[in-house]
Amino acid sequence: MQEIIVSAAFAFTRNQKKDILKKAIGRLRVSMEEWEKEKNTAGQDAVKEQAEYTPTTQSDFLRETIKQKPVNKKKLLRRTLLTVAMAVVFGLVACFTFLVLEPVISNRLYPEEEAEEVRFPEETATEEMRPEDMLVEEEQEDAAETVPAELEDEQIEELLSQVQFGLSDYQFLYEEMAELAREAERSVVTVTGVVSDIDWFNDIYENEASASGIIVANNSKSILILVSAGMLDGADSIVVTFCDQSRADAELVQKDAATQLAILSVPLLDIEEETMDVIQIASLGSSNNGTLLATPVMALGSPMGTSGSVCYGMVTSTGAVVDQADSAYKTIATDIYGSSNATGVLINMDGMVIGIIDNVNTSEDKGNLLTAYGISELKRTIEKMSNNKERAYLGIHGADIPKEAWAGLGISEGAYVREVEMDSPAMAAGIQSGDVVVSIDDTPIMTYNGLLDVLYNAEPEDTLEFVLMRQGREMNADVTLGVR
Repeated sequence: MQEIIVSAAFAFTRNQKKDILKKAIGRLRVSMEEWEKEKNTAGQDAVKEQAEYTPTTQSDFLRETIKQKPVNKKKLLRRTLLTVAMAVVFGLVACFTFLVLEPVISNRLYPEEEAEEVRFPEETATEEMRPEDMLVEEEQEDAAETVPAELEDEQIEELLSQVQFGLSDYQFLYEEMAELAREAERSVVTVTGVVSDIDWFNDIYENEASASGIIVANNSKSILILVSAGMLDGADSIVVTFCDQSRADAELVQKDAATQLAILSVPLLDIEEETMDVIQIASLGSSNNGTLLATPVMALGSPMGTSGSVCYGMVTSTGAVVDQADSAYKTIATDIYGSSNATGVLINMDGMVIGIIDNVNTSEDKGNLLTAYGISELKRTIEKMSNNKERAYLGIHGADIPKEAWAGLGISEGAYVREVEMDSPAMAAGIQSGDVVVSIDDTPIMTYNGLLDVLYNAEPEDTLEFVLMRQGREMNADVTLGVR
């Protein structure tokens, strides 16, 4: 192209040369534009081909399918069942290990104090006189010595006539007894048994029965309460109301089938500190006191059938014994007219408990006059129940031998067997009505209470050697005690 332009420059005129040059430049520009257009077109085709090729390739790759391995349903089921079984076994082992080791670990880290054993001071079988009675008697003797022997009856009457008592003195006496009652009521509680039931309309309702009891001990873990167990039959829950009207849940420790008395426990942790400062443990006196007859007493608890009632009266008799196996519970009769459903305690003028009210043993001819179990004979039973210990069972009804019968029986001491219960350990060992127990395991038996002392200290399943007198002949019997 450049050669053409040079040759044309020499062959033509100036104007012609210019025309030829313009045409040549125009053709050159057209040629360059066509070349650029072709190059752009080729690039676009290449990009288009690449764009069309790439999706096709990726699509082809994604469309490839992976063939899954067929599932073995039986094998999968076995593995599932094995996993579930291992989980259950692991859970059971974990629970068992926790239940076994948790108390041990807790006791190591936070050792708990063991409950103290409840024991009451021993008293003689026939306590004729208390120390305070002896002091009163000595004071009376000293006063008698100061009175001139030659003082005549007229002078004594004249002196007595100068002593006058008015209504203020009478009121003062009752105020003193009221103060004594308020102090003693700190150991009295109200026990409520709650029974839940469903009525005809499928609504839940609760029945409540209550009785009065007393606090007999504190074993460092719980407060122990003695109460009549009749109202506890079928109870779903037991609630104790203390003298300050505070309430706490209680649990049954043990029940005595013979007396229908029970011991309840209320954990110390469930009792408010303010309540602990108010309540007190009852002071147990003696019902074997020879001077108890014709002395004033006070009935606390529910003597009139309602909680918190109080009655005054006098002891009218103390000699009756309730006829029950392996026991010699004496009763205290009073001239206090109360409810047939009366519960609570009898206290003397020193504020000491001498009886547990129970009108079950009241004879029909005495109506609603209050009677009570003597506390002295109950102490052994209360101790056993408070410590939740099983009591040994022999199965005899006994009595002391009257002195008039000693010569006829040819003995001077022993416990007379009046009756033997059917299918009892005593009957199985061959003991019969009319036998006299003179010793048990080389321990001389002088009274029926002495026999009960030995039985109280024995344990169920113990075998004791009895020495008996039967129609003037000595016999031996080995008795394996049962559970009462």
